[in-house]
Amino acid sequence: MPGLLTGSGDSSSLVPFSPELHTPAVYPLHHGLKPPITPRLSISWSSGNSLRVSVFRSPETTNTIEDEAEVGGKVVELKLSGEDVHSEVNDAVRWRRIVYGSVSPFAHLQNKKNAMAALSELQHSAPSQLEWSKYVLEYSKEINSLLGNRKSRPTSLIEDPKTVLKIDEEPSSLKAAWELLEIFYANKQSQSWIPEQLVDWLTDYDSLFSGQVPTVHLRLVEFQAQLINIQTVENEAAYWQAISSALSVGWLDIVVKLLRLHGSYQLNQLGSRETENGLVEAVAVLISKMPRMRVDLPDGKLGECCYNKSDFMKAWEKWRAQITKLDCSAYWLQCSHHQTKENLKNLLQIMLGNINTLTNATCHWVELYIAHFLYIRPFTSGLESMHVLAQKCIQLKPISTPHKLMSLIIGILGENTEVILAECSKSFGPWMIAHATELLTAGNIQAEILLKEERHNLGGISIEESHRLVYAQVLSSHALTWQIAPVYLISCMKHGVGLLEILLYKQPVYHSQVLLKNIEICRLYELDSVSANAMKIVGMHHWKHGRKGSGIFWLQQARDEVRLNRIAQKLFDFVGKSISDESFEQWEGLIELMGTESRTVGGLEFLHKYRDFKKSLQQVQDGVATDAARKAGESLISIMKNPSTPQRFWLPLLYDSLKLLTWQEGPLLNVSQCNLLLNKLQESTVAKLRPDFVEVGLPPHALSSVRAALATNLGRAILEE
Repeated sequence: MPGLLTGSGDSSSLVPFSPELHTPAVYPLHHGLKPPITPRLSISWSSGNSLRVSVFRSPETTNTIEDEAEVGGKVVELKLSGEDVHSEVNDAVRWRRIVYGSVSPFAHLQNKKNAMAALSELQHSAPSQLEWSKYVLEYSKEINSLLGNRKSRPTSLIEDPKTVLKIDEEPSSLKAAWELLEIFYANKQSQSWIPEQLVDWLTDYDSLFSGQVPTVHLRLVEFQAQLINIQTVENEAAYWQAISSALSVGWLDIVVKLLRLHGSYQLNQLGSRETENGLVEAVAVLISKMPRMRVDLPDGKLGECCYNKSDFMKAWEKWRAQITKLDCSAYWLQCSHHQTKENLKNLLQIMLGNINTLTNATCHWVELYIAHFLYIRPFTSGLESMHVLAQKCIQLKPISTPHKLMSLIIGILGENTEVILAECSKSFGPWMIAHATELLTAGNIQAEILLKEERHNLGGISIEESHRLVYAQVLSSHALTWQIAPVYLISCMKHGVGLLEILLYKQPVYHSQVLLKNIEICRLYELDSVSANAMKIVGMHHWKHGRKGSGIFWLQQARDEVRLNRIAQKLFDFVGKSISDESFEQWEGLIELMGTESRTVGGLEFLHKYRDFKKSLQQVQDGVATDAARKAGESLISIMKNPSTPQRFWLPLLYDSLKLLTWQEGPLLNVSQCNLLLNKLQESTVAKLRPDFVEVGLPPHALSSVRAALATNLGRAILEE
């Protein structure tokens, strides 16, 4: 699975890597330049998987017209289309589709589990196992659909009479394993049809065993390759072997199709081989009428469905009686073709459940196991008896190197949850374990106790939670999947939330998309403190890198009053040093962004008032009428009276207002206002003696100029009054 490399043949990592050395692909470079060519090349990637190569020709050129046409060199694009590249990319895309697609079913199942648990607490009753099994089956079907479409190669017949089966792409071992778990654990309503489900399962996945052991599927493939050159099929041993093998595992449609390739069906043979043809047809009809205890039959499958055990027993006894009657018929004496007679009788023995015949017709123990359900023990039920039968089949058909699916089957039949977990983990990785535990615990009390019991050797968590944490760690380690890890972490009651916080703290929140995703995850899982800390981090990052507006915005979102107050203090310092200069405009935007709430930003109301005062002062300097000057004077008095105005700003404010204090058309301030400003000026003068005084960059004559202007305005105001 993602992040885990296995030697199973299925590449299951998000970014597949194969340690095997491959022969490098050689791509010819057709540049069209004439020699001599300098070895200087420039290589860069173009769109898609194209490689752009710039070839520079030699500077030693002649003065010919041809040379002038080639000055500079050529740029050539190569299309890289190696099979290994495509297979790796497609496999990585496929795994990411599975990983992302399985998140939604898993999350929905967890929500339903939590809802049922909450409802049962309110009603003081245990949750309904039947309803929960229905949810688990829906979940299993959704996951199963992600693993690929169901393959039915042995039953995919086409019109060509000599095409026995259609060869599709190799099926997935992961899908085969998941369907096994679904059959035995999730699909509780179809427990009585398990044998028939196993027949269908082997139909789809028998080819998976072909790499290690001979299989019925492999026999059919090999025979189909020979069939093109065979004129009289009934004289070939491979023909009868293919029929008996297909019949032993229940591929009835293939058996009937092969039987009707028999030479006695040819038009020029009907008159002389009527008995032989009748026997072949009788066997074919019996095979096509075989009773099947199942809900329904897919298109193309033969047999007669029986929906309950009593009907199946009656149909089974009747069908077996017809086989026995045909086996004892006198028509066999009239059949002149020895191979046809012997092999048709052999097919009857298979249907009658002759163990020796079935053993010879099958290739490995799983096929023999299925054959027992079809012809010897069709009424077998219960995992204990099925496990005993499997052990007998293994003794009859031992395999030196069993396939991973065979080991999984043994673990399932033996109800050994540890073996199932070990096989799934070894062969299919953490994805399988994280999702399959929901199937294993559905109605299985022993498995539920084993997987959900808290263990001291695991740090007080359960096996189920441990496997989910491992899978979440795998997802967290990849840049393309970390954002879905929280779904699995939040389902872990003990350590999930803590590890989720660690995961979110580790993300590079300096990237806007990652930050927004981080905030969204925190909102979903109510991790307000983590979200606030992330916004604080990104706010300070922006502030330190000169993006001060973005920094203030994110600190405000985080409600970080401490840092906002510090920034407000810095703004006071900056504005205090440049209050008499036009450079105040560069801080105006930040002042506006900070707002006026003293609770949040430490009393920036003064800066907003100062901004308005500067605007009115600018209008006075531009020669606007006396009314504007009077308004500016009133604004000055308001600022000087406001207790939020820092003392170090008093003198700069008065120095900026010299034009107001010396207004030619008359005094703008009355006597009391002048006395107020003189008192403020005196206090600021005394403040210079304190050690914490902040010097403001004003001209040396600023104090005397302000004092003279105030005295002048005071004298004129006294005369007017």
